Amino acid sequence: MINAVDSFLNKITMYRLLAYYLGGLVAVATAFSAAGILPYDPVALLTSTAFLASVCWLFNYVIARIWETPTNSESALITALILALIITPERPDVSFFFLFWAAVIAMASKYIIAIRAKHLFNPAALAVAITALVLDQPATWWVGGNIPMLPFVLVGGFLIVRKIRRTDLALSFLAAAIVSSLAPIFINGGDVLTTFSRTLVHTPLFFFAFVMITEPLTMPPRRPGRIAYGLFVGALFAPWVNIASFYFTPELALLAGNVLSYALSPKFKMLLKLKEKVLLADNAYEFVFDASGHTFIPGQYAEWTIPADSSDSRGNRRFFTISSAPNDPEIRVGIKLYPNPSTFKKRLSELVAGDTVLAGNIAGDFTMPNNTAQKLVFIAGGIGVTPFISMIRSLDDTKQKRDIVFLYGNAKESEIAYKDLIDAVAQATGVRVVYALSDKAVPEIWQGERGFVNAAMITRHVPDYTDRLFYISGPNSMVSAVSSELKSLGVARNRIKKDFFPGFA
Repeated sequence: MINAVDSFLNKITMYRLLAYYLGGLVAVATAFSAAGILPYDPVALLTSTAFLASVCWLFNYVIARIWETPTNSESALITALILALIITPERPDVSFFFLFWAAVIAMASKYIIAIRAKHLFNPAALAVAITALVLDQPATWWVGGNIPMLPFVLVGGFLIVRKIRRTDLALSFLAAAIVSSLAPIFINGGDVLTTFSRTLVHTPLFFFAFVMITEPLTMPPRRPGRIAYGLFVGALFAPWVNIASFYFTPELALLAGNVLSYALSPKFKMLLKLKEKVLLADNAYEFVFDASGHTFIPGQYAEWTIPADSSDSRGNRRFFTISSAPNDPEIRVGIKLYPNPSTFKKRLSELVAGDTVLAGNIAGDFTMPNNTAQKLVFIAGGIGVTPFISMIRSLDDTKQKRDIVFLYGNAKESEIAYKDLIDAVAQATGVRVVYALSDKAVPEIWQGERGFVNAAMITRHVPDYTDRLFYISGPNSMVSAVSSELKSLGVARNRIKKDFFPGFA
């Protein structure tokens, strides 16, 4: 079942999935309101949502042109839908002023309240916090306090968290928020079960965990920081938490967490200029960008935005692993281009020297351990080799050697990306490379392995596999298959690190 879910999620971008989820919640709430299940005017809900979407889109378009920065086609819509779901729906002619300023503040925060072109606060949370303070019109977070909406919030929220692989963040927040909410009952006495059920059902707890706290641009990029962030925001989420006479609200808890997130991991965006494109293998290219002042750990990824007047259902943003080493004067990214590509990859393939893209949100835990004596195994499929290329480039740059066995699978020899680079630096970095081809028509002269990477192949080339950490990167199906093979060998789950690229064509 979970494999079918992952297969579905692999076909859609994170931002488009979130837009569908939020739009679906608005549609369900409208239907429930029309049926009298929810106490809202369905016309007011639809018109306020349309009004917010229009203002967000228009202001986002204008301010992005002023700041001369690429915009994401779904960003304004997602923010508008969040605002529609947390501000009690009224007809725009009744709450025009409130809705207008909420939308404007949310969009402006992405550009004005920003450090190094990276916004600091969650836009929707900041908007409702400021309007509550200045206009005395607080958000009610109504989507999270209605029992009929709860199943839809939970099902869609599971898909969001599964898609972005941020279960650690959601669970740490939920645990801290529940403990914080129950703390006064344990201390002063009271009905624990009633308070617990009210926290689950009558607060925006789950919507907050699935949508608000998981916003990728304001969360810490690595797992320890994400867990600390979730615990911190969760601790402030309970309605009784206060400093003197100042009481926290959900949006204020998140804004406080945003400050912590930035302190843990300063973020930035870079406008990069394309220097050249290098052919790596069949339909695979490395895009080389002039850059300076970038900071990342080998194996991490960045979010890439290409300016586009329009895009298809997969949007104009993608996450790609950086394939260069941190000390390189350029930032490089290896990408596979497929037939009938998405708008994004078509535009990417058309880039010429001098064109620009926006890169930011560098994150990821698919990085080598600090212990240089730890023996490793890299297993890559196709263009999933890119994080390992960053790692071995870094090892070569810093003159380090590590005990690494590198199993690299492709269908055909012509699809092996970075082969010259891998062969050139393998010996100097201590990497033992094994190439494997899975195509049925492998030439007789092929000297490497034949077939998919499996348990038998691993034991042949890694007899001490019980002493090693395994890193797997490639298509989701390949990552899952290799993980199963390792588990059949008795390799513990905590000794397997997985990365995968969603492969939007």
